[in-house]
Amino acid sequence: MLTIFVRVVILYAFSVLAMRLMGKRQVGQLQPYELVLSLMVAEIAASPMEDMDIPLLHGLVPILGLLVLHGVCTALALKCMPVRRMLFGVPGVVIRDGVINYSKMKHMGYTMTDLMEDMRGQGVEDIAKVHTAILETNGKLSVFLKAEKAPLTPEDMHLQVREKGMPCILLVDGRVQKKHLQESGHDEGWLDAQLQKMGIKDKKSILLFSLDGEGKMFVQDKHSSLPHEMQTGGGKE
Repeated sequence: MLTIFVRVVILYAFSVLAMRLMGKRQVGQLQPYELVLSLMVAEIAASPMEDMDIPLLHGLVPILGLLVLHGVCTALALKCMPVRRMLFGVPGVVIRDGVINYSKMKHMGYTMTDLMEDMRGQGVEDIAKVHTAILETNGKLSVFLKAEKAPLTPEDMHLQVREKGMPCILLVDGRVQKKHLQESGHDEGWLDAQLQKMGIKDKKSILLFSLDGEGKMFVQDKHSSLPHEMQTGGGKE
């Protein structure tokens, strides 16, 4: 029984490592050849787990071979356009200049139901607002609105705005994010003082504490339905 457990741990760890070395973080980012590779890794790893008569190396070596093959394919795709097109495919323009490209959709096996569903996922409820829509090689839809339907930007209104930067997450689920706290220019003493001002005595009760580049704090307690929002009086020190 212990041997089975050890074999499962080794194969699981090796499979996860192989997927991490591919450089992708989620299935939605996988190209078709990478998805095939991930399915093959899962199938190869499953056999030594199920059958104790199969040597462990018969699972590890093929996975390593697939990982090397992935590296070779990626290198070729970076240097050779025909290989890149074969492995990655090419994006398909399904709406051009406000007109639905039905022949392209039919060729790609992409239905109107798929199009409407993906548009709603992009926050676009009316196809009449769309100037261009591109079905990417990973299956995601990129939507670009018509100029008169697009939201106004400060640049459109000739306004100058200051970059706010990314907020620092200082506390998550009661745990102090020491690296982020240090990057924000503060320490735990400052953090405790801010919580005391809000009447919060225990850091472990905090669900989220973030600080943006303008010094605005967002704090929500695990047991509170309303977050605290305060200004520190300054940004990052």
